[in-house]
Amino acid sequence: MNFRGKYKPEPVGFQLAPMIDVVFLLLCFFVTSQVFSQWEAEIDVKLPTASTAEVEQRLPGEIILNLLKDGSVIVNGRRLNETELASLLKRLVELFPGQPVLLRADKQTAYEHVIKVLDLCRQADIWNISFAAGLAEKASGT
Repeated sequence: MNFRGKYKPEPVGFQLAPMIDVVFLLLCFFVTSQVFSQWEAEIDVKLPTASTAEVEQRLPGEIILNLLKDGSVIVNGRRLNETELASLLKRLVELFPGQPVLLRADKQTAYEHVIKVLDLCRQADIWNISFAAGLAEKASGT
């Protein structure tokens, strides 16, 4: 019996469907990481400068609290009062223990407003708090 003449295997081609899946997942990853890597620069907060300030990588899931000079707090583009901020921080700790928080306080913010936000973080059991500072400009003569 001659079976070879009846069956001719198709040539193996390039599988396009798995490649499209991989490219789509990579696209989703890069778009998502770009959205989360933004520093909320649209908010008008003038940071105090420090000579040892560095541009650090953001921590995964880090929440940014923008404290304006009038004492109001902006989180994710929303202005929150004290009770809303306390509620948000408590929910964050319930969902994500050890949640990192970045406090971006304007350089003209009164110290009492910074302490009020720190107290709310402490009441919510948030201990991983970082303070943002701007890079000091170098003197042009040196």
